[in-house]
Amino acid sequence: MRTFQNKKFVGKDGVNNLGTRYRAVMNKHPFLTFGLPFIAVIIAGSFALTQATAVRYERNDRKVRQMTKDEELGLRSSTGRKVDMKEEYYKLAAKDLDNWEQRRVKRLPGETDGILE
Repeated sequence: MRTFQNKKFVGKDGVNNLGTRYRAVMNKHPFLTFGLPFIAVIIAGSFALTQATAVRYERNDRKVRQMTKDEELGLRSSTGRKVDMKEEYYKLAAKDLDNWEQRRVKRLPGETDGILE
């Protein structure tokens, strides 16, 4: 018994038709139907997201800028005394840091003091 042929019947008017040839190419190469559009969407999306993130970071850069040390110190206390880093360093160096005593903090009544007995 003979099997059916794999070739489909094409009429006289369909042989040179553009739609018929397009469908035949798509049946032979499924990548053109699924893979190529998927890759095109991924690439187009990456370009669109690049522009979106650039706008986001530019807006953030407008709000945040780097401050100098003087501006930073000025923001902390505008009414207080002028802070000099060298003066603060030498004031700390003059203290006796080797002679100190450790004291426990008093606890509230009923609070555990953390001493293991």
